[in-house]
Amino acid sequence: MHVVELRFECFDNTTISAAEKAINGLLEAYRANGQVLGREFAVAFNEGEFRVRLLMPEKSSLSKRFNSPWVETALSELTDAKLLAPREKYIGQDINSEVSSLDTPSWQLLYTSYVHMCSPLRNGDTLQPIPLYQIPATANGDHKRMIRWQTEWQACDELQMAAATKAEFAALEELTSHQSDLFRRGWDLRGRVEYLTKIPTYYYLYRVGGESLAVEKQRPCPKCGSKEWLLDEPLLDMFHFRCDTCRIVSNISWDHL
Repeated sequence: MHVVELRFECFDNTTISAAEKAINGLLEAYRANGQVLGREFAVAFNEGEFRVRLLMPEKSSLSKRFNSPWVETALSELTDAKLLAPREKYIGQDINSEVSSLDTPSWQLLYTSYVHMCSPLRNGDTLQPIPLYQIPATANGDHKRMIRWQTEWQACDELQMAAATKAEFAALEELTSHQSDLFRRGWDLRGRVEYLTKIPTYYYLYRVGGESLAVEKQRPCPKCGSKEWLLDEPLLDMFHFRCDTCRIVSNISWDHL
């Protein structure tokens, strides 16, 4: 990932509220298209200009060729707030985040966790994140639905990892059940991505609990019931099951490994 600073200069008298609305609108549009990562952006006003530092999948993430219709509209609305188009200042590569995938994968998957800020679409050969703007828009001109699904998955993951309230059990059900709303939305998005990219795309179904390692190895695919999905060797040292029919990958319960 890479860090860039955007600077917004005023070309006429404006107000903080007008500038705030226009800048935040642009940042949210970038986020919905996968061009910037994270949820919160600190916008500072100093020496007559507004500045914000952003984390991006690639150095070229803000290139015009990747812009969604929403991004283009948000850029045009800067003028109404008396702001010039943002100037970019490249800061450098972020040492605490993952490197985006540059190669076309043989297969890909939806995978995230509460500690990841990167794209939830991963290269199945390397597990590197694939910038969402590199694939066709999944819905309504960008990837807002994918980002929303990722946010919900991460919220459930954080609840179950904290294990401090009864909400843990509801969150765990969303992560592990093929009948949950979270699974349904994510699996549908997976299908949409596969249709658009023509690349086999899988959904990661989280697994924890269970009786024993022996019982886990006999666990069938929850969607079709096949027991042929257990792999001889785990994929990427993480996924012990893969159903090519249902496009699901999963792990042997972390409690028994």
